[in-house]
Amino acid sequence: MLASLSIYSPCTFRSFFGFVFILSVTSCSIFHAPEKKTSQQPAPYLLESMKEQKLSSVQDVLTLVRAKSTQAHLPKQTRKALKRHPQIAADLLVTLSENDNNQQSIIRLIEQQTKRQNNYIYVALSLYPINGYRLAEKLAASDKINNEIITTASLRAGLDPAIIFPATAANDEEYRIVPLMQSASITLYNQTQTTTADIQFKAVADNEWQPGLALQWEPIQGALSGSMVYLEPDTQYTVKVSLSENGELLSEKEYAFTTLAESPPIDPDKIYYLSDIYQGGQLDIEALGIEGNANGWAKIIGDGVTIQAEEGDNSAVYIGRQNYIMLENITTKGGFRYGIHGYKAHHIWIKGANISEFGRVATEYRKGKGYETINNTGLINYDSGIYLERSGVVVIEDTEIHSPKGKANSWEYGHPNGPNAFQIWGYHDTEAYRGQYIVRNNRFYGSPEKRFNDVIEGRSNFRRSGAFVRDSAIYGNYLAYANDDLIELDGGQANVLFYNNELTQGYCGISTAPNMIGPSYIFHNYIHDLGDEQGNEWTAIKMGGIMTRPAGITNVFENLIITNRNGIAASKVDNDDTFWVNAQNNVFIHHDYNSTSGYGIFDKQLYEASTFKNNVIYNTYADIPVVRAAIASDFYHPFSESPSDIDDMLNAGKTYQLDIASDFTIANFSKTSIAPQGPSRAISENSEPLLLPIDLSELTVDSFDKQDRTKTYEISNDGFQITLSGNTWKSVPHTDTIKPETMVEVDVTHTGRGELIGMGFETDNKLTYSRLFKFYGSQDWHSNGPKTSLVNAPETLTFNLGQFITGPINRLVFALDYDDAHGSKVPRATFSNIRIYEPSAESAPSEANQVLPSTSAISVGIAR
Repeated sequence: MLASLSIYSPCTFRSFFGFVFILSVTSCSIFHAPEKKTSQQPAPYLLESMKEQKLSSVQDVLTLVRAKSTQAHLPKQTRKALKRHPQIAADLLVTLSENDNNQQSIIRLIEQQTKRQNNYIYVALSLYPINGYRLAEKLAASDKINNEIITTASLRAGLDPAIIFPATAANDEEYRIVPLMQSASITLYNQTQTTTADIQFKAVADNEWQPGLALQWEPIQGALSGSMVYLEPDTQYTVKVSLSENGELLSEKEYAFTTLAESPPIDPDKIYYLSDIYQGGQLDIEALGIEGNANGWAKIIGDGVTIQAEEGDNSAVYIGRQNYIMLENITTKGGFRYGIHGYKAHHIWIKGANISEFGRVATEYRKGKGYETINNTGLINYDSGIYLERSGVVVIEDTEIHSPKGKANSWEYGHPNGPNAFQIWGYHDTEAYRGQYIVRNNRFYGSPEKRFNDVIEGRSNFRRSGAFVRDSAIYGNYLAYANDDLIELDGGQANVLFYNNELTQGYCGISTAPNMIGPSYIFHNYIHDLGDEQGNEWTAIKMGGIMTRPAGITNVFENLIITNRNGIAASKVDNDDTFWVNAQNNVFIHHDYNSTSGYGIFDKQLYEASTFKNNVIYNTYADIPVVRAAIASDFYHPFSESPSDIDDMLNAGKTYQLDIASDFTIANFSKTSIAPQGPSRAISENSEPLLLPIDLSELTVDSFDKQDRTKTYEISNDGFQITLSGNTWKSVPHTDTIKPETMVEVDVTHTGRGELIGMGFETDNKLTYSRLFKFYGSQDWHSNGPKTSLVNAPETLTFNLGQFITGPINRLVFALDYDDAHGSKVPRATFSNIRIYEPSAESAPSEANQVLPSTSAISVGIAR
C-alpha cells in the first residue's frame, strides 16, 4: 500500500494541528492519510488519465490535453508544449495508448510527418523530461529524421543537443573510471535501464573481493554509474563488473585503477618559501610565473609571514591560470572580493591555509540587503574565502576559513546575499579537468553575528556544469553559520560524495536541488541544530527539480539528523518540487510539528522511482514518527516506535551505533561492528564456525507479486521453517550476491498436491520466470534445479543456484500455487533449514554453544 502520509504510533499521542487528523486508540498502529498516487513523467501520467476516463479518440484526448495544460504539477516545459500544440500531443498520446506506451510507436509516427516533424519531436520530448535524451537518441538513429530538426526541437524542449550528438565525447567511450584518494567512480556508457551492473573490487595485493554497491541507471547519458568508497590512497585496485539482464549474465569484465596519493609530486627546484617571494599586498602567482607540471608541482610554503591584501587588491592570493600549484600553511587576511582566487586553473592543492577578513562591507542597505555604497546598483554577493573559478582537479584540506568582513542577510529580506567560505564552480574548459575536487578535513564557519550566505556555495546551480560538476569528494569537514545552505551540491552531481561531515546553524543543511546527472551520495553525516540568524530553518537535505532540470538520483545513507523541522524535503526548481532519492538506514529526529514541519521525509510529489528503507523517523513533539512519503515494506526501522532508543540517539553525539537486520547493510558503505554479510553462524565446541539455517522469525513476511490468494502461512517456533497452505506465495527479505559457486540447501515437505511448489530468488516484488525454481507440481516450468520424489516426508534438496542466476538478490520467495485448493484437499508445503552458501563456507549443522545474531551494528552519523 502506498500512502501520502504516515503517522507511526508507539502508543503515546499528543494533540495535533494542521492537516493531520488522528483517531484515539489504545494500541500501536500505523495511520495513513488519504492515498495519493505516486508522481510520474507527464506521458505515463496522461496515459493513465486517458485510461481512467476511457478516452481513445484524438478528439476526446484533445479535450483532456487542454485541461491538463494548466495543471501546475506538470513541468513548465510540458505545459507550454501542450498549450502550443494540443492536437499533436493528443495524436502522440493516442498512438502511445494503442501501443502499450512503446516509444518506438511515436518514432514511427514522427517519421511519417513531412511538415511538422519539429513540433512533433518537441512535444514528444516534453512528455518525457527524464527519458527525453534516450528518446532523442532513438530519433537520431532514424534515417528518416534530420539531425538538425532534432537539435532544434531539443533546444525548444530544454535539452542539450551536445549530449545527444557529442562532438568527442565521453559517451563514445565504453567506460570511465575516475579515482580520488579514498574513492573512485565508474561509469559504463551505452547501457540500458533494464541492465544491472554488480561490482566487486579489491586491492591488487589482496586475495578477497569486496562487494560494491551496484551501479545505478543514469538516464541523461544512458549510463550505469556509481562509486566505490572507503578506499586506501595510492593503492592499485581491480574492479569486476558483472552485467546481467533478467537474471541472465551478459558479460563480466575487470578494470584497473590506482587511487591518488595524499600528496602531489613536488619539483625540488620549484619549492618557494613565502618570505623569499612575498613583498606585501597581493601575492600574484601568475605574475611571478610560478607553475609546475604533472611530474613536478610547484610548492609555496608559508613560513610565518601573513599575506595581507591592500586596498584595491581583488584577492590576497591570485593564482590565475597557473597549474600544478600547491599552497601549504598559507595565512591570508583581506582581499576586496576573495582570499584566494584562481581562474580556469587545474591541479591546485591548498593545505593548512588560514583565510579571514575577506570581502566587502555594506555601507548602504536597501530592503535589508547590503550594497557597497549608495551609488552601487549590484548587491554584495559571492565574496569568497576561496574561489577557483571554472577550475578543476583541486584538493583543499586542513584549512580554516572564517571571519569575513561582511555578512549575509536573512530570509526575512528575501533570498540571502553575502559572502561564502568557498565558492565552487568546477567546470573547466577542458573536459578532463572538470570537477575532481577533494575537500577534506576543513573548518569553514561564520559566527552568530556574521553569517555566510552559503558556507560552500555553488555557481551555475541550475546547469549540469554547475558546482562540483562530477567526481568529487567532500568529507571530514565542519560547516557552520549560514543564512541559507551550509553546502550546495546543486548541478551535475555525477558521482559527487558528501560524507563524514558535521553541519550546524544553517537555514538548510545540504542542497541537491537540482541533481541533473547523478548519482550523488550523502552518507555518514551529522546534521544538527539548524537555524539562520533568526532561528528559522527548512530542512537538513533539500531536493527538487528532477522534472524541470532532469534527472539524477541522490543516495542518502546512514546520516544522523537531529533538527527542529525536516529531514528530507523539497524546494521548487522552476516550480518543480519533485525529487528522486534512495534513502536507507538514516536517523531522522525532529522537534517541531505543523503542516510543513517535523517530517522525517516530506515528499509532496511521491516520485515513483524513490525508495525509502529502514529509516528511524521520530518527532519528539508528537511522540511518533511523522512522514509524507510513499510507504512501502521495510519503510521504518523498528526503533521508530521506541522512545527510549530515540533518547539514546539524542544523547549520542556525532555517531550512533544502530542495530539493523543484516539484510539492510549497504555494500561498501555501511561501517559495521559485526560482520553483516552471509548467513548466521554458530560456534561449535572446537571453535569451528557452523553454517546455521536462515532465521525467518526475525524477517518481515509479505505477499509476493499478485499471486498470494489464500495468504495462509506459519513460522515455526525456532524460526527455521515456513509452512504454506492453499494458494499462497510469500517473500522475506534476504540480501545476498549470488556467485557462480553459490549453493542452496533446503528441506522440503509437501502433501503431494500443487501446481507449483518452489522457491524464488528475486530482486523485486515481481515474478521472474528464470528466478523461480519448481521443486514439485503439475504446471509446466523450466527444469532448472532439483525435484522432490517424496510425499509427506522431508527431503533435502541441494543445488548450485549460481549455475542458473548470478548477481544481487534482495528477497526469497516461497511458492505454493494451487488454484483449486478448497475443503479437505487444501495442500500444504513446508520449507525448512534454508542455507545459501559458497562451498568453502559449508559445514554440517550440529549443536552450537553460541549463536551470533543476524543483526549488525552500523555507524550512523560520522563513521568511525
